[in-house]
Amino acid sequence: MTIKVGDKLPSITLTQATAEGPKPVGADDFFAGKTVALFAVPGAFTPTCSAKHLPGFKQHAPDLKGKGVDTIACLSVNDAFVMRAWGEDQAVGDDIVMLADGNGDFTKAVGLELDGSRFGMGPRSQRYSMVVKDGVVKELNVEQGGEFKVSAADYMLAQL
Repeated sequence: MTIKVGDKLPSITLTQATAEGPKPVGADDFFAGKTVALFAVPGAFTPTCSAKHLPGFKQHAPDLKGKGVDTIACLSVNDAFVMRAWGEDQAVGDDIVMLADGNGDFTKAVGLELDGSRFGMGPRSQRYSMVVKDGVVKELNVEQGGEFKVSAADYMLAQL
C-alpha cells in the first residue's frame, strides 16, 4: 500500500553517506521535530537524476530553507558509497543529505517501488518528492512513469 498524505513514515534504518563512511540513520530520529524536503530518485548517476532532479534541489536549497524546510534529503536504492560519490560529483556539500536505501526497505515500506529490471537495474524507487513534518507526510508528489514534473524542487516550492 502506498503511503499517503497524513501517514507517519515507517521506522526504517537508512544509511547516510558521510565523508567518514556509511552511518546508520533511523528514520524516526532523522525526521523528528523538523520539516524535511525528501526526494527520491530511481538511481544515482542516472541521466534525469543527475541533470535535473538533484541539481534542482541544490539550486533551490536556499529558497526551500527560506520557506521553512530544515533539511533537504535525497534518497535512492543505492549503497552509501555510491550516494556519497554522487553527492561529491554534484557538489551538494551540506545543502543535501544523501540517504542510501541499499536494500530498498524504506522504498518497499512506503509502497513506492519501481521494477527497473528491464533496464538491468532491479528493484528501485519511483521518482517522487514529499514534504515531511515531524515524521508525517504533508505533501506527496509521485511522478508518472518517465516523467519529471511534480517531484521537482520548483514544484515543491510552490507547495510551501
